[in-house]
Parts: sequence; C-alpha cells; structure tokens
Amino acid sequence: MIVAQLALLYICILYRPKIAPESLGTSTRPFSFWQWSTYTQYIEFLAGFILLQAILFLIFGRSDAFVAILGFVALGLESTLPIPQLISNFRRKSLYGFRMSTLIGWAGGDAFKTVYFFLQESPLQFKICSIFQLSIDFGESFSDINPHR
Repeated sequence: MIVAQLALLYICILYRPKIAPESLGTSTRPFSFWQWSTYTQYIEFLAGFILLQAILFLIFGRSDAFVAILGFVALGLESTLPIPQLISNFRRKSLYGFRMSTLIGWAGGDAFKTVYFFLQESPLQFKICSIFQLSIDFGESFSDINPHR
C-alpha cells in the first residue's frame, strides 16, 4: 500500500499543472509544506518523519501516555480528512459535483465503525475520533440545504 501511494505521488508530481502554486513557488503554506517541487523532497521528508517516529517510539514506546497520544494524533488526522470537502460544500451551499454515493459510503462506513468501536469497548480515542468523523459526514449532508432556492 505504501509503495502504491508513493507511486501515485510520483505520478501526481510528474503530471502536475505548470500553473500550480507548487510549480510557481507561490504556496501559502508554511515552508510550502507538502507542496514541494520535486519527488525527492517528499521522500526526504518521509524518511526524516519515519526516523523521528522510530526514535520517539524507542524512547517512549513503553509509556501508555505516549501510545495514547500517538493514537489520538493518528486517528485525529484521519478523522479530519473530509473537512476541506465540508468547507468547500458549505461555501457553495451545495453538493454539486459531489457524488451522493460517496457521501453515503462515508457515512455508512463511519457509522458502522463507530458502532463497532463502542461494542468492542475500544479505547477512548477510537470512540471520540469516530464520532467526530461521523459528525463531519452529517455536516456534509446538511451543507446542501439552501433556504433561498
């Protein structure tokens, strides 16, 4: 899976539009984070990140607090992935161009995951992040409501 993701990243960089902010060097992100111009820069970042994580895990791996924090960070990042889509739809007050089957798939999967986490008595971070992600899905559903139609 990681190899496939790296291959897709390479293809995206190879066929990036010439007028993209990353190509022009006009990114608004701090340090142009994740908008670098070459594939090598992404690989260098990922290698450094993996090394940092390995060192932190070797030092703090037996700490329950470290493992819980790492879980919250990982699950929190995963649960915030649909937020840009939610913001975009809210600004347009429409789901135009967004497939309803995608939204139903997200909501159904996240609802199933949330129920599963509660039934299996999973750790707190799983429950919190799944509820948050499900609320984003419902926010997506209601972003199409426009009283001025």
